[in-house]
Amino acid sequence: MKRPNVYVTRKIPQPAIELLQQHCDVEINPADRVLSKQELLTKVQEREAVICLLTDIIDAEVFEQAGRQCKIFANYAVGFNNIDIKAATARKVIITNTPGVLDDATADCAWALLFATARRIPSAEKFLRTGKFTGWGPLLYLGMDITGKTLGVVGAGRIGRNFAQKAKGFKMKILYTDTQPNQAFEEATGGEYTDKETLLRQADYVSLHIPLLPTTRHYIGAEELKIMKRTAILINTSRGPVVDETELVKALQQEQIWGAGLDVFENEPDVHPELLKLDNVVLVPHIASATIETRTNMGLIAVNNVIKVLNNQVPDNCVNPEVLELAIR
Repeated sequence: MKRPNVYVTRKIPQPAIELLQQHCDVEINPADRVLSKQELLTKVQEREAVICLLTDIIDAEVFEQAGRQCKIFANYAVGFNNIDIKAATARKVIITNTPGVLDDATADCAWALLFATARRIPSAEKFLRTGKFTGWGPLLYLGMDITGKTLGVVGAGRIGRNFAQKAKGFKMKILYTDTQPNQAFEEATGGEYTDKETLLRQADYVSLHIPLLPTTRHYIGAEELKIMKRTAILINTSRGPVVDETELVKALQQEQIWGAGLDVFENEPDVHPELLKLDNVVLVPHIASATIETRTNMGLIAVNNVIKVLNNQVPDNCVNPEVLELAIR
């Protein structure tokens, strides 16, 4: 019996590939880079399934090239703003993601950025490594306190809740905002629901944990930055375009806020050149979920979703469930 033919748009951890190879014929992009649109269109042709990444733009043209036999595009990510869900549903293609598994890793990274920015760790390390440290000084690299401060959490989903729970150890007051109050968040964190403006005005640290939607693009812009405390720090591990990067640069340059810690950028992989010049921002290359265990488990989830769909079973993480009755036969 012919085995299903699956394409993986970029190398993912080997345990996931080995599991997939037990069930399918697998081709993997051998280059450690994002495929061009034309390469992607060529490689998805006549596949029964595709495992794609958040860096792949999956639109109607890609689904058309994949063909009617293609049942699933499994996104190796929690977010799926890189995929045209409406086009997928119209073509009866199941879209899955990898939620839950990266909550701890992403929340941990947000805390790492918060600490690194507040205590000026990268700049201080560079100072030492370049031979400038000649001894302790009372004004040397003064940073911001964390314990007992007010933490503003934007987004009360799994990662936002996970992030806020970790604040308990630092005796922080937790404010949160979302489209509506979230009882589970409050019970887990002791957080207090408030509106966006109040949170931005009162929080010493603002951490973003929201998906990229038309309503959240530039969620933080010029007006929001102006009402934040001059001593506030902004942390973003969600999606780059939720922050207006140009306005953030201005705010950092003019010291409207004290600092920022960024894992994601508005025009990835490009970073605003002025950000690279600033000492009051900590920049890392989209590594929030980058632990060995987390990235491996993400791959296993994506592969298991593919295997289930190819065996006419319901996947665990379908983001367009309305297609299931039509696509699963």
